[in-house]
Amino acid sequence: MPTAPYPSTRKKTDMANPALKEAITNGEFVAAPGVFELISALIADTVGFKALYVTGYGTVASSLGLPDAGIATYTNMIDRISTIVERTKTPVIADADTGYGGLLNVRYTVQGYEKAGVSAIQMEDQEFPKKCGHTPNRRVVPLEDMLQKIDVAVDARESDDFLIIARTDSRTGHGIDEAIRRGQAFAKAGADIIFIESPETEDELKKIRDSIDAPLLANMVHGGRTPMLPESRLKELGFALAIYPAIGFLSMGAALTKAYTDLLENGETTDAVDLYEFSKFNELIGFKDVWDFEKRFAQV
Repeated sequence: MPTAPYPSTRKKTDMANPALKEAITNGEFVAAPGVFELISALIADTVGFKALYVTGYGTVASSLGLPDAGIATYTNMIDRISTIVERTKTPVIADADTGYGGLLNVRYTVQGYEKAGVSAIQMEDQEFPKKCGHTPNRRVVPLEDMLQKIDVAVDARESDDFLIIARTDSRTGHGIDEAIRRGQAFAKAGADIIFIESPETEDELKKIRDSIDAPLLANMVHGGRTPMLPESRLKELGFALAIYPAIGFLSMGAALTKAYTDLLENGETTDAVDLYEFSKFNELIGFKDVWDFEKRFAQV
């Protein structure tokens, strides 16, 4: 019988990868780099991280060429997310903005992400349309509205291995104490991981840890509002998980700018530009399976 395409990476979806929950339960620190399309996901998948983070900012930018400002829909996101999960082995954490609407939308979103094989879904308490958490003029919904969303999300999932990450964006507009109050309420409502967006000092990060009895997520955005701390310090502060949403698309932007400028200015690609080896890239995206298939079945 013919083999399935991409045998080294294709997997059964419709279930969360339990490895992420196991790592957090066992007290292991999880660092998740931001991925935003298939090349970034495939490369990150080979490195050895315990999780990958599908960033809304990067996914919207790469697929639509637009800002992360509530423009992307559930359909835009689930199409990209499901393909990333299918083509990788590492547990995937995926951004779901505000749940893409009201409570019925939240239920549909949770069920769709879980069916796609996502291991953790992140939802926030911003008003719609939402904005990137490290940009200005964000507004949050009443706490009670977000607690209802968490209640629906917990009820909608089929497996406890599928984790609910509840994020509050209230720090910037309402202060750290309100953000902590919301985080405490999110944990009490049943969220598995609490995400206080945009704390502005290391002291605020420590205050969050001292105030919330639940696994905590730190958002390490290069150029963002929160201080960039090494993994060792985040561990000391008691955080369970850190995401690095911008590392992929910012490094890609820098590399492409350098490569394209070098070509324009020199009429060729010089030694100043580092290139991924073509043969390795062919292997990365699955050409070996194509060639093996052609040897077995192609007409010659």
